[in-house]
Amino acid sequence: MQFKGAFTALVTPFKDGQIDEEAYRELIEWQIEEGIDGLVPCGTTGESATLSHEEHKQVVKICVEQARGRVPVLAGAGSNSTREAIDLTRYAREAGADGALLITPYYNKPTPEGIIAHFKAIAQEVSIPMVVYNVPSRTSLNVLPPTVARLFKEIPDVVGIKEATGNLKQVSEVIEECGPDFIVLSGDDFTVLPLLSVGGHGVISVVSNIVPRKVSQLCKAFFENDLKTAQKLHYELSPLSRAMFLETNPIPVKTALSLMGKIKLELRLPLVPMLSSNEDRLRDILKKNGLISG
Repeated sequence: MQFKGAFTALVTPFKDGQIDEEAYRELIEWQIEEGIDGLVPCGTTGESATLSHEEHKQVVKICVEQARGRVPVLAGAGSNSTREAIDLTRYAREAGADGALLITPYYNKPTPEGIIAHFKAIAQEVSIPMVVYNVPSRTSLNVLPPTVARLFKEIPDVVGIKEATGNLKQVSEVIEECGPDFIVLSGDDFTVLPLLSVGGHGVISVVSNIVPRKVSQLCKAFFENDLKTAQKLHYELSPLSRAMFLETNPIPVKTALSLMGKIKLELRLPLVPMLSSNEDRLRDILKKNGLISG
């Protein structure tokens, strides 16, 4: 089970409107040095919505190259267009990614039958481990447990789900219907420990962009039955996780990384810099946690 533990939903650094390859490679290297369990390029946090297809492929390629097999790479490859999702998934496999993270079609709002057909069409064209990304707050579509169970049972390449509903009842029902071999990853930094407690396998995290070691240690502590340490880390991480959502993700996390000297702060429209009042709050939280000085 290679998709287990803490995976970072990587930001995409930009410089003068282009991908900042040097900063991106350095960020990936730091993540691995800090003990992260896996990497996710081109997710929501990576501003995939405003990457061209060529940029998207470049980001995946850089990530796979820099990781060099030291940790698994789960490449974002989803789209609300099945054709585009097939193209991006095919490239993820060709680039050497270990799996593809596939968001459910947004805006279209397909029926459960449409969701099944979408993933079947991708799997028919490309054989690669697939993790479904369920994030109703972004897609206006919630993939319910019976549909998840059908995806798992009818499509061998579907190996797991990133659950970003924050609904532990739903997560529990997914595990109940799919069994322990189905990989369930939290897509919500606030619910990592509770999700692990009902049988989940890890997290695709935003806050691990800035504290990869702590998020990885939380997962490891739980898997080693050290619940006291896992709880301690859960509460230590909570203020930082809240700070990552002072405004729309990834605005705060890119701001934090820039304050930490890891990347240049550059967002793509329609995302804009934080309000100064929110940035002040973010600075205070980073200082309290020893991530910046002064």
